[in-house]
Amino acid sequence: MQPKKSTAWKSIRNIFDQIHLYAGLISGLVVIAVCLSGTIYVYNTEIRELMDSELYFVERAGERMSADELKDALEKREMSNVVAVMWNEESDRSVQLTLKKAGEEGRGTTYYVNPYSAEILGNTSDKTKTSEFMGYMFSLHRWLLLDRIEEPILESMGNRDLGRFINGVATLLFLLGVITGMVIWFPNKVKSWKQGLKIKWSANWKRVNHDLHNTLAFYSLLILFVMAATGPFWSYEWYREGWQKTWDTYQEPGPRGGNRGGNGGGPNREARTEAKPEESAAAVLSLEEIFEKTNAELPYTGNIRVSLPTKASDPVSVSKYRTGFFARAGADQLTLSSTDLSVTEAKLFSDLPFRQQVGRSVKSLHVGDIFGQFSKFLWFVACLIATSLPITGTLIWWNKRKKKPTKKKTEVRKVAEMA
Repeated sequence: MQPKKSTAWKSIRNIFDQIHLYAGLISGLVVIAVCLSGTIYVYNTEIRELMDSELYFVERAGERMSADELKDALEKREMSNVVAVMWNEESDRSVQLTLKKAGEEGRGTTYYVNPYSAEILGNTSDKTKTSEFMGYMFSLHRWLLLDRIEEPILESMGNRDLGRFINGVATLLFLLGVITGMVIWFPNKVKSWKQGLKIKWSANWKRVNHDLHNTLAFYSLLILFVMAATGPFWSYEWYREGWQKTWDTYQEPGPRGGNRGGNGGGPNREARTEAKPEESAAAVLSLEEIFEKTNAELPYTGNIRVSLPTKASDPVSVSKYRTGFFARAGADQLTLSSTDLSVTEAKLFSDLPFRQQVGRSVKSLHVGDIFGQFSKFLWFVACLIATSLPITGTLIWWNKRKKKPTKKKTEVRKVAEMA
């Protein structure tokens, strides 16, 4: 009975070998491009702060001005209203204030301001070599740079959608490769597990390449699975919806466009023709009082982001982010009344069920900042390994394909020729 089981496993293993091989060969080039750019983009923030340090760091000179003083100075200078503030507690850091001018699309323009002098150090509209380079890395990672091509490649979809689609296919094939790799590795290495966890550097290059592929993949297996499983979230709507439903974070999309273009009817038509009362402007709010309220509700060290209302009826949205080497991802969010700054809603990340914590951490799980700098370094190493896997795997396949005849076969062939 034992030989039959062994033969059956060999047949199953051969199937998984073939799936693993062709999944890697088909997706190889795309995986190299996506993982290489991802390796760099893991440290996107750190690279920007290092290369454009004049925007993020300042020299201490006396006492920092209050957030309200900085806000007022910037609004007077730019003749526009501040809609958001990112306040960093570190004394050598600049303050980020976002303005949105009339008619400006998107989220507005963020200004980097010296908290000691209110000097504008720069803004996000100013393109630097670093921001352009990281923009290319993001484009390569997300859309394979196809969004940079002006002329449409296909008539059926835009270049960005095409890049997203190809990226998603390659990521799913990579995920399939990770899963089949688990099945191949574990039963094969369980008896000689110590050998499977180290690289025999004294062997020839083919053996070293084989060990690099298997051993490095094993050590990074869990992280590779997480990265590959979260990647298609940004490629396919069906995958994103499935993820959200799996982790209990899905919300039904609201009606788009309200009643515009709807079927004519008595009640709806009357609603469209009714004149809406003009919304009064929001009251002037003190950022210092908002910070004080936030720190009282969330008494831990962290950076605070405030989104200010533009209408009197809108609330104040506050997010607080933990800082530190092992800082947990997931901001705590408060909604404050714009009249008296009372807390109308509190969404604490730690209060969420585990399933929702996972579901809401999809970006942190993908880029690796789920536990601050500690996990970012692990993700960086794993992503570097992922970049190498298609290369080492292809070399393994090629070496097997170009296998040289053994010494015995060569001797037999010579004897036959002499005869």
